[in-house]
This record gives sequence, C-alpha cells and structure tokens, in this order.
Amino acid sequence: MAAIESQALVASVVQLADDHLILGHRLSEWCGHAPMLEEDLSMPNMALDLIGQARNLYSYAAELEGNNRSEDDLAYLRTDREYRNCLLVERPNTDFAHAMLRQLYFAAFMQPYWQAVLDGKDSVLRGVAGKAIKEVGYHIRHAGEWVVRLGDGTDESARRMNAAVDALHPYTEELFVVDADRQYCIDNNVLPDPQSVRTLWQDTINAVFSQALIEVPEVTYPLVGGREGRHTEDFGFLLADLQYMQRTYPGAQW
Repeated sequence: MAAIESQALVASVVQLADDHLILGHRLSEWCGHAPMLEEDLSMPNMALDLIGQARNLYSYAAELEGNNRSEDDLAYLRTDREYRNCLLVERPNTDFAHAMLRQLYFAAFMQPYWQAVLDGKDSVLRGVAGKAIKEVGYHIRHAGEWVVRLGDGTDESARRMNAAVDALHPYTEELFVVDADRQYCIDNNVLPDPQSVRTLWQDTINAVFSQALIEVPEVTYPLVGGREGRHTEDFGFLLADLQYMQRTYPGAQW
C-alpha cells in the first residue's frame, strides 16, 4: 500500500472509529438512568455495539499506522483536537428524546454507509461492515419506534421531541462532510462517498418523522467543525470522563 494511501486510510478509519466511540460513550451514560428497565438494558447494549465497532476500527488503524500504538492509545491518549468525530455524536443527553433522535440520525446514516462499504476493495472494512449492518439495523428500529412514540404521544412528549429536532437537526449535515483524506479513499474505492447515501438517509428520516407527526426542518446554517477537531464545550467534559482511568493509571490492564 502506498504511503499516501495508508496515511489517508488511517485518518479515515480513525474518524469513523471516533464517531462510534463517542456516541457509544454517550449511550453508556444512560446505564442506570434510563426511564424504564427495558431501556436500561437496551441502551448499554447499543453502546456496546458501537464501542465494539470502534475497537475493530481502531485496531485496524493502529495496524496500518505501524507506530506501536494500540486501540487503547488511539481511544484514550489523544487530545481533544485530535478527535475527528462529527459534532452530532458528542451532543449531551439532554433528555431521552434527544438520545433517541441522535441515535436515529446516526444509525440511519451508518446503515446504508456500511452497506456501501461492502462494495469497496478493503477486505477488513468489509468484514467490519458485514457485522455492523445487522447491529445498526436494530438501532434504527429501536430509536425510530421511540421517536414515533414520543412525537405522536402526549403534549409533553411531542414538545420534547420537537425540541430535540430543533436542537440536533442542524448537526446532521456534518455526517456528509468529506475531508481530503476521506476523498482520497473515495477516489480509490476504499470507502464510499457519504453523499451517495444521503437520499437513503433522508428517506428513513422522512418515514419516521411522518409517523411521528414531525416536520423535517430546513437547515440554513449547518453546525460543523468536529471533522477538523473543533469541538463543543461538552466534549471536554465527555473526554475527561472517558479518559480518566487511562490517564490516572497509565498502561493499566485488567
């Protein structure tokens, strides 16, 4: 593999891993705090799916990089500006409506994206995608059902879901942002172009919102920056929690 291709692939794989790790951590924060017992089980399980996908991606990136860094090094020993996750996945757990909508937005994007990865030339990424597609399909169903239940529920639940839409929808555009490294992988048939799955993502969101009696808002000013390492204030608190054990006890192993 040429050096430039390897560098672009490492950066792109780490970017994907960051999305999954950060969203997985956000979901894990619901453990013991979910509104009902069933959700106290299902939300950590979805978090484990995402963190498992992140582990596979970080491990592959570390192997490609060849600098004796492990998946833990990539996950826990970088500064905030080195993370390239989209801003959507780091948004805080304002309430249950925000959590379910955030999950729907991301899962509705990743399902067709992973499906498109299966047509790429990278066998490792195809293997990750094959397993992830099944997991993310459940995430769409689970989150989508809750978006409908809350949107077409009581006055209070509808108010909260509409507030979540207003707060989160401007962040969705960054799902489709492509940097130079990702573009190189696209041009060389290693990763698909996010724009190629935009229509499928929109179809899923439109279908769920229609049942939930929610209008899809127009985004005049997209909120972006995470792909360039520019994160929100909330990310600093998330990272402090995520990295605490590794920073406090460097190199500790179970």
